[in-house]
Amino acid sequence: MLNLSLESLLYILPAIILALTFHELAHGYSAYMLGDVTAKNDGRLSLNPLKHIDPLGLIFIAIVGFGWAKPVMVNPNNLRNPKKDMAIISMAGPLMNILLSILFFIIHLLLLYNFNAPRFLLSFIQVCRDINLVLAIFNLLPIPPLDGSKVLGSLLPDDIYNKVIMYNPLFGMAILMALMFTGALGQIIGPAVDAMLRLYLHVATVILSLFG
Repeated sequence: MLNLSLESLLYILPAIILALTFHELAHGYSAYMLGDVTAKNDGRLSLNPLKHIDPLGLIFIAIVGFGWAKPVMVNPNNLRNPKKDMAIISMAGPLMNILLSILFFIIHLLLLYNFNAPRFLLSFIQVCRDINLVLAIFNLLPIPPLDGSKVLGSLLPDDIYNKVIMYNPLFGMAILMALMFTGALGQIIGPAVDAMLRLYLHVATVILSLFG
């Protein structure tokens, strides 16, 4: 269990809710654009966090560092190309979180160097940036039932793909729990987050240098 203070929870919980809401909305909206109205009929094309947040999953994320949101239901029979379209739908969530992390990185940079922003606001923006990056990288791991497993599955031959999408997610969850409790999950995600932040900073430095 993480040793979280009340102050850190006041930053982390809203950041997690925001990241999960946009993550699930991206899944639902991409499915809708590809021809499946299941998410729309379920009321998931909404920015209302109550439509997407699982309270128990939120508590687990905040306290344990591992949890879940309400999954967006997709009916592959409504998709024109189920194999390819499921990969696109799966990728939409992490991609949304990466875009949000870039947005919060830019906002944090602007506030840090151009405005006399209060410390709590800088801390919250930084937490939002990092939470979105962590969520994106975590979901891209090719382990069922994470989004990355569906993206990887779409690259496999059809017979293997059908086995992958029918794979018992409980086995994948067991792998994730083992990675978390051994510390291996943090050793994967931590360096990946640091690498992405260095990339953001390098790109920002290059862009700023172009304007003198």
